[in-house]
Amino acid sequence: MILKKINIDKSWTLFLDRDGVINKKIENDYVKKWEDFEFMPGIIEAFKIFTSIFGRIIIVTNQQGIGKGLMSEKELSEIHKKMLSEIQKAGGKVDAIYFAPQIKESNHTDRKPNVGMALKAKKEFPEINFRKSVMAGDSKSDMEFGSKLGMIKILINQDNSIARKHPELVDFFFYDLNKFSTEL
Repeated sequence: MILKKINIDKSWTLFLDRDGVINKKIENDYVKKWEDFEFMPGIIEAFKIFTSIFGRIIIVTNQQGIGKGLMSEKELSEIHKKMLSEIQKAGGKVDAIYFAPQIKESNHTDRKPNVGMALKAKKEFPEINFRKSVMAGDSKSDMEFGSKLGMIKILINQDNSIARKHPELVDFFFYDLNKFSTEL
């Protein structure tokens, strides 16, 4: 499968994970305040490209730091507000952000790899067609999320071990989101 031959247009939706894809992931910790948030290289430019191609851009992010009591939903909201402001200032857009605050062990329907956040997006934006959607994420659970919904799955990771171990879950592999954006 060749990415350019898929003919992605404004009828398509882009689902994005956040930590490790849009911003640098803090190993063994969480982005708990704006000062901890650092955009990955080229992300602002990537959002401009995505905005010109996709009809909808949705962020779906597990945020168990809330469930663990390490941060509040208000603190997460402040991070997202500032992140969106930076993206919009540069000519990009995000239609919605859905987050799952539950801890991993809860196996809550909203936590990826479960599809609750996608179903919420579909309810808010009924025109979303999961077969005309792309999931870009850095983890196996992101790829499983996209797979359960029949999406095209883009692994964004410096390490392609997930793609090697689970090739059935990964349609394309890029080292970063910016490289993915330039291949559309």
